[in-house]
Amino acid sequence: MMLERFTLAPPQERLDWIKRRVADAVIGYAPDDDHDWKYGTDAAYLAEFRDYWRDEYEWSAAQERFNALPQFTAMIEGIPIRFYHVKAAKSGGYPIILSHGWPGSVLEFLEVIPLLVARGYDVIAPSLPGYGFSGRPARPVSAADIARMWRTLMTDVLGYRRFGAQGGDWGASVTTALARDHGDVVGAFHLNYLAHTPRGTPSKEEEAWLKASRRRFREVGSYSQQMTWRPQTLGLALSDTPVGFASWVLEKYRAWSDCDGEVERAFTKDQLVTSVMTYLVNDNVQAAMWLYASMTNARPSAFAGRVEAPFGLAVFPRETAPPPRSAVEDRFNIVHWREMPRGGHFAAWEQPALFADEVAGFFEAWS
Repeated sequence: MMLERFTLAPPQERLDWIKRRVADAVIGYAPDDDHDWKYGTDAAYLAEFRDYWRDEYEWSAAQERFNALPQFTAMIEGIPIRFYHVKAAKSGGYPIILSHGWPGSVLEFLEVIPLLVARGYDVIAPSLPGYGFSGRPARPVSAADIARMWRTLMTDVLGYRRFGAQGGDWGASVTTALARDHGDVVGAFHLNYLAHTPRGTPSKEEEAWLKASRRRFREVGSYSQQMTWRPQTLGLALSDTPVGFASWVLEKYRAWSDCDGEVERAFTKDQLVTSVMTYLVNDNVQAAMWLYASMTNARPSAFAGRVEAPFGLAVFPRETAPPPRSAVEDRFNIVHWREMPRGGHFAAWEQPALFADEVAGFFEAWS
């Protein structure tokens, strides 16, 4: 398959359009008792964020940082997949493919990649189809579809016979599907997020976890219902208003990270704007939501069966709590389960050194 070097360079007219829309954005009102993001995104913070984006943010600096590591394009199943491929100094480094989720991007891995490469790994970090810098599919594709594409990327395009896989959020679903459906090439897999429904009658421990999970989903999970069942309603609206899209995702960056309610304890404004921009520069705000819609057509078998590849989990304290280990032992070949000292949903982005050390240590034992 054809492999081409890729340099990020969005059309200037697209960047100009984003800049105009940000400059023209009007921040609405809020209830007089709105505080501590009580009703969602804080209007005062969004105004501050808009002003910084308009007056101080420089996309050129972010673009230079994205282009500092080698990027490539491969056409897979008709979709241009853009990805980082950074090799260890010594040939024969064990390959690891890193998969992000929503509302993330390969931005999460920019600090992690050099750390893993320094530990002797070849690192591959693609933008999911319809996310970031990759092209978008014609219609929603599933995590299993992406896993099949990742197999093609790793084996047919890059020539690896066996590799490790790591993921969080949607990347965890993709990585699990890789290990389940392509165990002949996946040596081991590691996650920092684990979604699971216990089978049969849950134990008391599992029932307590289910209640807590349902409560958390009611509080912060309503977004996924909209994006699963009516993604176009939301996507068409948000793709036309950069600051509106920022409002949609800033709440998630704050709620899901280890920041004690202050989002800039986890990320700088530059990082936050750049993360939003990864969806805007390639017009992928809508397409990224389609992955949620794919769940409505998912086969029941997609979540069944035991995965035999060695499995490791890193439990970051501000991530959604995983099910009890006993609830998943029949599904996974668990060889590693580690409680992490800090970090949240965007683990690689929030705690790159801690994340890299965890992932490198796991694959040193299981590669």
